[in-house]
Amino acid sequence: MKRSVIAALFLGLATTAFADPASPLRRAQLSAELYTRGLAEADPLLILTAAQLRKAAGLGQDADDPLSWQAMLGAARALAPGDAALAPLFDDLEAVSAKGVISGAVQQKAALDPGEATLPPMEFKGGAKAEVYVETAPGFDLNLIVRDATGKVVCRDIDPSFVAHCLWTPAQDGLFLLTVENRGKTPIDYTLLTN
Repeated sequence: MKRSVIAALFLGLATTAFADPASPLRRAQLSAELYTRGLAEADPLLILTAAQLRKAAGLGQDADDPLSWQAMLGAARALAPGDAALAPLFDDLEAVSAKGVISGAVQQKAALDPGEATLPPMEFKGGAKAEVYVETAPGFDLNLIVRDATGKVVCRDIDPSFVAHCLWTPAQDGLFLLTVENRGKTPIDYTLLTN
C-alpha cells in the first residue's frame, strides 16, 4: 500500500477515534499530547493528526500560539520537506474551514510566574457538565484545581504535564474558583479554555 494511502487512512481513523466521543476541550488536550509525542518521535504524521484535532475542535486558532494548529502544521511540514505523500494532507488541512467554538465558551491567555494564581470566580450551570482545560508549551508542568464557593475541591489535575483538564457536573448553578499552578522555576504563558 502506498504511503499516501496509509497516511490518509491513519489520519482519518485517528481523527474519528479521538473526535467523536470527546468534547472540544478533551480534543484540545489529546492534540497537545499527540503533538508532543510526534515531536519526540520526529513523526510528521502524528503531528499532522494533532493539528487536525486542534483545528476540528475550533480552539487555539491564534497562529502565534505554540500549540495552534498552524504551528503544529508548520512543525509537521518541517519534518517532511518535499514528502510527496504528505504534501496533499498538509494542503488539505490548511484548506479546511474550522468549526465554531461552542457558544458561551471562554478562552483566555495569561502569564504565570512560578507558583499559583487563583482566577476570578466563574459561574457554571448546575446539572450540566462543566469543563476547564489549561495548556502551556511542552516541557513545563501546569496544574489545575477547581473549588466550589465553599472552597471544597471538586476537581484537580496535578499530573506532571504541560496540560491539565477538569470535568465535573455541578449540582446547581454556582461560582467556582480555578487555580492554575506553574510548577516550574520560570514564568510561562498559558491558555485557559472552558465550555
